[in-house]
Amino acid sequence: MNAIATLPLTRLALAFIPVLLVIGILFKWRLDAYNAIYALIRMLAQLLLVGFFLSTLFASRSAGLVVSILALMIVIASWIALGSIKTNRRQLYTKAFLAMALGSGSTLFIISAFVIELEPWYEPRYLIPLGGMIFANAMNSMSLAAERLESEISRNRRYDQARTIAFHAALIPIVNSLFAVGLVALPGMMTGQILSGISPFIAARYQIMVMCMLFASSGLTTACFLVLIKKDFIGGLSDKLQR
Repeated sequence: MNAIATLPLTRLALAFIPVLLVIGILFKWRLDAYNAIYALIRMLAQLLLVGFFLSTLFASRSAGLVVSILALMIVIASWIALGSIKTNRRQLYTKAFLAMALGSGSTLFIISAFVIELEPWYEPRYLIPLGGMIFANAMNSMSLAAERLESEISRNRRYDQARTIAFHAALIPIVNSLFAVGLVALPGMMTGQILSGISPFIAARYQIMVMCMLFASSGLTTACFLVLIKKDFIGGLSDKLQR
């Protein structure tokens, strides 16, 4: 198979043919077609802006800029992860940030420095996409753990029991992904590499690396978070929830 260097806009436009068919069905069945249209416009605008931003970033050789972007990603991901917490979100934010920095940051460091061996170490073309995958996945796991922990504490469970249940719940999505990868679906990274002409065997190696880093970042970040917030839930927060 020939490598796919670029995707011309004329051919990209053909991808919208089935999209327009779905929009037509929404109108015909009197559903919320305008919301779908708005979502599509948002998708186009966001991806075009991200493409422009990343092109500019990849052309830069500033380690400080790359580290600043990674730090900003952790700041945002940590706040979003606590969206499932009904009380004391601000109080727990610092610990969520530390958990994300320790659990996900250490995973990104090992992958970039020892597995891929980036040169230079801050190569944005690799570090930013990998960081995005790691932080987003860890964010979802931490959010699940926070919601389940609060729920179990409100049922008057001991913290150790609630922590175990929360940790197990947080890892369910990534564990299911480990079971399904290669059988139910080919992940986006592997599919993209195969479409670009890379050998499926090489693509599989990179996907193994990705699955390992996602599992590790989810587990380490969630575990760090649950350990760091123990006093908050055993102390004032658990008292408030039990009233």
